[in-house]
Amino acid sequence: MSDVNSVILLVVILLNFFTLGSARLVACIRAVALQGALLALLPVTVHGLSGHSLILALGALTLKGLFIPWLLLRAIREVRIRREMEPLIGLVPTLFLGVLATVAAFLFADRLPLLLEHQEGLLVPASLATMLTGFLLLMTRRKAITQVVGYLILENGIFVFGVLLSTAMPLVVEAGVLLDLLVAVFVMGIVLNQINREFATINTERLSALKE
Repeated sequence: MSDVNSVILLVVILLNFFTLGSARLVACIRAVALQGALLALLPVTVHGLSGHSLILALGALTLKGLFIPWLLLRAIREVRIRREMEPLIGLVPTLFLGVLATVAAFLFADRLPLLLEHQEGLLVPASLATMLTGFLLLMTRRKAITQVVGYLILENGIFVFGVLLSTAMPLVVEAGVLLDLLVAVFVMGIVLNQINREFATINTERLSALKE
């Protein structure tokens, strides 16, 4: 299964680069949906078939791969946007920063005191690289909905790291993590809708115009 894990995680990293270099919101949302669907396979490929891993995989697939991307696609249809206009940093510099962050993640993972089976895999470096990608999107994008995509990628990185501990964590805690993700997206959707209603735009720089 280690080869399958490596392929999944390499595709996840490539999807990180795709979202950093793309200006099309629909494409980014679909990339995050594919990333979530791939990550849903990890509990099974890492820990084998069991009731625990199957429930976690199905929950992740339902939320990350299907339901939340559907909510985001519906949101951009309602606000009629398709592209991320005028990012704080250009797409090429952002992609370059993503490459540097990924290299740094791999170098840092090599220095961590991990178990032997974790040192030889890609779970830890892919987790760190995905979290850094999410941070980059949160910091370099103006549109609120693109920042939601960044948050989802950040959470995907946390999920990858959590897979290492899934056998030691109670199922209720893991379900709580997925529920927190769902609630956070709902809250962000409410904020996005309010920004668009008040200012006819979802550019987060307009938040400075809010008055008490």
